[in-house]
Amino acid sequence: MKFGFKIIKKSKKSFARAGILETPHGVIHTPAFVSVATQASIKSLAPEDLENLGAEVILSNTYHLYLRPGSAIVKKAGGLHKFMNWLGPTVTDSGGFQVFSLGWGQVHKIGKIGFFPGFEEIEQYKGKSPKLVKITENGVEFSSHLDGSKHFFTPEKSIKIQEDLGADIIFAFDECTSPLAGYDYTKKSLRRTHAWALRCLKAKKRKDQALFGIIQGGDYKDLREDSAKFISSLPFEGIGIGGSLGKTRKNMFKILKWLHPFLPGQKPRHLLGIGNPDDLENCVKRGMDLFDCVWPTRLARRGTLLIKKGRLNIGNARYIKDFRVIEAGCFCYTCQNFTRAYLSHLFRAKELLYHRLATIHNLYFTLNLMRKIRENILKGKP
Repeated sequence: MKFGFKIIKKSKKSFARAGILETPHGVIHTPAFVSVATQASIKSLAPEDLENLGAEVILSNTYHLYLRPGSAIVKKAGGLHKFMNWLGPTVTDSGGFQVFSLGWGQVHKIGKIGFFPGFEEIEQYKGKSPKLVKITENGVEFSSHLDGSKHFFTPEKSIKIQEDLGADIIFAFDECTSPLAGYDYTKKSLRRTHAWALRCLKAKKRKDQALFGIIQGGDYKDLREDSAKFISSLPFEGIGIGGSLGKTRKNMFKILKWLHPFLPGQKPRHLLGIGNPDDLENCVKRGMDLFDCVWPTRLARRGTLLIKKGRLNIGNARYIKDFRVIEAGCFCYTCQNFTRAYLSHLFRAKELLYHRLATIHNLYFTLNLMRKIRENILKGKP
């Protein structure tokens, strides 16, 4: 099966659309959430757990797999699919997010969206610079967070690593900028990212992988529009929207509105690093097809369970004697077999089983939400 994308239904009241994304390892029904298996593993879950949850696609991390166990070992094992015994579609990022997360993200102590008090006050960051990342026009030097060793990523090297890993969908190497990056820095970074996109296209050799370009530009309208026009003009099989998505969720939605007129209508669109339930629904309405984020699984491990009304903190004392399921009407394995009291006990006792049961619930919640959103699009509902 070759790569292809077909739009089945479009909403009449928004930019939402339902489609089918074909890859060599299976079909992805969009809009879809891509579960994050950073190091070729969804923490605490086995591949059969993902199958039972109805997960269709996973994303692994180029930078982390390059460091450990090494892309050459994954290639020798037969690629990611055989290495981790996942037979469905796979995605790898390019390492571009680590340019941010290990760089200015670490300096600014911030994520892709500036959700923290006082984010406007950037004076405290003046004079500081990233310790683990050095960005040049040719590429990025990483200091390994594992042992401090130096590793230089160029666009060509990122593509080679991703070809060795063998994912169905790969991404161009870019710089993910901080929400606190100024206009001049963002503009300079954007020129660099565009040059790297051309180098990635030239470097790509495998024909059984789809390469997505990434639109950058921070929360600056002219830069975002320029990037959308440039990336959309190139022969990428899909479009990623990356980088800083603004200082608030409203800014993120505004950015997507800016981009929409310039996005190719018949190519899939992947909004990188977004997984909050409210954001998923709102971003689908703004024309997004694919999403990935560690958020649901990370929350689970930290004691936060997703429910329709928001979140449930299982560490709260009120749940010690609560013999109800996490959420009535939930058909995940956890809710069908265990109570809040049991999960509270596991969490407090630091039992490993807690991580599996909580992760199953949060991933089921997220994947089921995406299924419902898709069904509503197909039924013509808002």
